[in-house]
Amino acid sequence: MKKQDFIKAVAADAGLSQDAVSKTLSSMIDIVTSELKSGSEVNITGFGAFKISARAARNGVNPRTGESIKIPAMNSPVFRAGKTLKEAVR
Repeated sequence: MKKQDFIKAVAADAGLSQDAVSKTLSSMIDIVTSELKSGSEVNITGFGAFKISARAARNGVNPRTGESIKIPAMNSPVFRAGKTLKEAVR
């Protein structure tokens, strides 16, 4: 499902305009992004949690040349599904 399809589905289910749902979704994405940038965690009860995982620096191999390269440490966003979502999908 693409973003526009998701917006249409939520608008139909909630009885809202697609424009309102689009603005709400964009706002949610912006807020989650800014919270993760600041190092905070975003928990949505019954759905899951968005958080940052620190990845250590490591050595890798360029598959094209076989050359050894250094991969720098970085922060990576992680989503952990909540119990309610996990049970619904099972």
